[in-house]
Amino acid sequence: MTSPQPVALVTGGTTGIGQATAQEFHKRGYGVLVTGNNPETLAAARDILPSDVVVLQADSGQIGSADVVADELRARFGRVDAVVLNAGSGRMLPIEAVDEASYDEHFAVNVKGQFFTLQKTLPLLQPGGSVVFTASVGSHVGSPNFSVYTATKGALRAMVRALAVELAARGIRVNSVSPGPVDNAAFTKLAMSADELDQFKAILPQRVPLGRFGVEEEIARAIAFLASSDASYITGEDIRVDGGLAAAL
Repeated sequence: MTSPQPVALVTGGTTGIGQATAQEFHKRGYGVLVTGNNPETLAAARDILPSDVVVLQADSGQIGSADVVADELRARFGRVDAVVLNAGSGRMLPIEAVDEASYDEHFAVNVKGQFFTLQKTLPLLQPGGSVVFTASVGSHVGSPNFSVYTATKGALRAMVRALAVELAARGIRVNSVSPGPVDNAAFTKLAMSADELDQFKAILPQRVPLGRFGVEEEIARAIAFLASSDASYITGEDIRVDGGLAAAL
């Protein structure tokens, strides 16, 4: 059975920007399916998100999970209208500290997993539907110790342009959002000591023209805008939601 309401998929939707995005789509009347891979955050998301939001365990770094996500969407809703490819992995590593495993993990989750999730869900994506990738302001500016992470986000932005042209004939728009610094749990994954993290979080807002960190809901609203009919003539674009950081640098 096909759902009579619009449906949104949000990968990496159990925490942070993804969870805020799921909340935003739900508020706008969408059926929502979110994915995550950490048992603790999956359990927390089931408590925090509205009870009718589907929370699915899926490892975005494994291609087989893309089939699991597509099958669940098909069984639950029979369609999808907004595909938000938000799952990501990122660590702060100088070039000397990058090994093959960490390099491959970044690309597996941030690029390969996103591409194949879209490929597998594409048959369910309705004409007039929208795809939004979560990129990063880091792909617009040079940031030391983020070479591999920013390379994956730059790859997504290049993919957006190609897919926007390829899928336009189907009435599907493809865009990305590049968040600036957002003070959330993602900072704890940067492989920094507590002192380094405190210093990083104290200095970073000083580089932002608006003088503060962003909040997750601000990114979520930009994503929901790109998925909405208000953005019906926008495709192949990357929207920076960064408080002016990239413009200043």
